[in-house]
Amino acid sequence: MKKDIAQQYKTAIATYLNTSSEHIYLYYKGRVALYAILKAMQVQQGDEVIIPAFTCVVVPNAIKYLGATPVYVDIDPVTYNADMQCLKRAITEHTKVIICQNTFGLSSNVEEIQSLARSRQIYTIEDCTHGFGGTYHGKPNGSYCDAAFYSTQWNKPFSTGVGGFALVQNQMLQQRMTEVNNQLELPTRKDAISLSTLYFVREKILTEKRYWRMIRLYRWLSRHNLVQGSSGGTELVSTVMPSHYFKALSTTQMKKGLQNLQHLNDTLALRKQNAIIYNDYLQKHGKTFVESALFEDHSFLKFPILVNDRKKVMDMAEEQKIPLGEWFCSPIHPIDKNWELWDFHANKCPIAVEKASQMLNLPTDEKETDKIIRFLEKINDYLL
Repeated sequence: MKKDIAQQYKTAIATYLNTSSEHIYLYYKGRVALYAILKAMQVQQGDEVIIPAFTCVVVPNAIKYLGATPVYVDIDPVTYNADMQCLKRAITEHTKVIICQNTFGLSSNVEEIQSLARSRQIYTIEDCTHGFGGTYHGKPNGSYCDAAFYSTQWNKPFSTGVGGFALVQNQMLQQRMTEVNNQLELPTRKDAISLSTLYFVREKILTEKRYWRMIRLYRWLSRHNLVQGSSGGTELVSTVMPSHYFKALSTTQMKKGLQNLQHLNDTLALRKQNAIIYNDYLQKHGKTFVESALFEDHSFLKFPILVNDRKKVMDMAEEQKIPLGEWFCSPIHPIDKNWELWDFHANKCPIAVEKASQMLNLPTDEKETDKIIRFLEKINDYLL
């Protein structure tokens, strides 16, 4: 039964990615997929992995769990992806991997990064945790590099509650992935119960009126490892790999993934439509907006806005019951102190630090955008 579900799920994913299901590998979380890829690439102590300085802490964590060093490069203030000149300067004889990210659903410079890395015999990985279902130059996100990893956590393109998968195109890596995956733990009955509880809360209890109260509770519970969360416990305070980290995807998650994939195309279209509406408002009012040239390659999982007083705007969002996002409010989100523990030094990536201090995100899966526009009107003086 589980093998049948797993094959159905892999096939459904592969269809979106225009690839074979044999290239898809399933994991309990997206970060676990990254860890598996890095392990298959034989990343180890002494190696360096280049990543953009506008990322989630789980990315440098996966690198440090293998004893390697994350090397951060500053970002392009237009795309929020890695600045190419900074990336080129960061390459050393110790560089083993370059990770390129599709921030908020936007990929950029992927072909250039892949070509540069290949000329130096460096592996490349696409961080597609925001971009499943989106494209870059007409091809699915994840199509260009040696491998890619994706997240299916509850606020990603489609949800399995928590979860993730890898796409591996490098033939040598495919052989190693099979060996690496022999070490995966199987999910427990307790995991299944926890996931089922998460689904119930998200679908039945997390209404618009309860959004802020439930989100605060959810974040507190996940930090203390009392529910399945995006990041929690030792991941936020330590670079030591948590116990039971390297875990396979459960049947419960696969079933939920198959169910939610059916609605992905409609959701992607809605996100793009809403992004156009938000962008028009920002452009007309002289605020920071997304350049029209970027829209074709942008799937807009979230829509970024910049503000000059984030706490005030967040308080207003809670008052107005707007589900405003805080993604990348830190260059290694959500860590707001002791960045050196993750080898990040603010003076080396000033643009990432500045943009993170101003960043908030609008929801793009809203069916009623009028209330979002009314909210933008209320916070207009705080918008940059």
